[in-house]
Amino acid sequence: MQQGQEKFNTKVMPTWCPGCGNFGIWGAIKKALLDLELEPHQVLISYDIGCFGNGANFLKTYGFHSLHGRSLPPALGAKIFNRELMVIALAGDGGAYGEGLQHFIHAARYNVDVTFLVANNQRFSLTTGQASPTTKKGVVTKTTPWGETKTPLNPMALAIESGASLVARGFAGDIVQLAGIIKAAISHKGFSHVDILQPCVSFNPEQSYEWYRSVIYKLEEHKYRPDDKKKALEKAWEFEQEGKMPTGIFYQEEKESYEEGLWRMKEEK
Repeated sequence: MQQGQEKFNTKVMPTWCPGCGNFGIWGAIKKALLDLELEPHQVLISYDIGCFGNGANFLKTYGFHSLHGRSLPPALGAKIFNRELMVIALAGDGGAYGEGLQHFIHAARYNVDVTFLVANNQRFSLTTGQASPTTKKGVVTKTTPWGETKTPLNPMALAIESGASLVARGFAGDIVQLAGIIKAAISHKGFSHVDILQPCVSFNPEQSYEWYRSVIYKLEEHKYRPDDKKKALEKAWEFEQEGKMPTGIFYQEEKESYEEGLWRMKEEK
């Protein structure tokens, strides 16, 4: 454990499956907060229902355990009325891209200064492995016994097109890179969306740590610049077209956040 991370630990130990990608995400979040020299009382994390929703018990910050698909509304409300608070919303792919999809799209469109971390294991894992909006075609699950027939949602392309001002992808098996991405997302002024590739050892063993490492490459190692929306969209679709899965910051732009505009108008009145 990085020295100092214990200040973000509670007395409750994680109950995730051994080997779960949530452990890597948990460590990366704490490392990012520590690198930013933040204290627990300076941070609010709004949690979805799901495997990482239990993180509300394990991460020592202000916390709000919301309803399924609803981690963003309380996060946005908190940030709009307390601009000094560092606000993170956290959800799984089911809550983020299924039940909470409308909140995701409009939070990106508003560009509220909130960091949205999505643990994407392509399953509803807490309820034992049903298909989620990111499950690939043909996959057999409890809710798709003859194979998934629907086209999976592309969260990276959707975030870019919806107006998120920072869009990134990380991997739970690379805590150093993921912590750096989360640190950049928290530091960014505006809505930051980070989709995190998360192995689920219990209900999606085919996409293991080894499988991810065989298809992942890091954008920052290829002199990629995240200031071109067209190129960012090309990267967002690269796995479907070429079988390679880039990680890093896909797109970033500077623009006024929703709450900055809101308070500016209030002060002008």
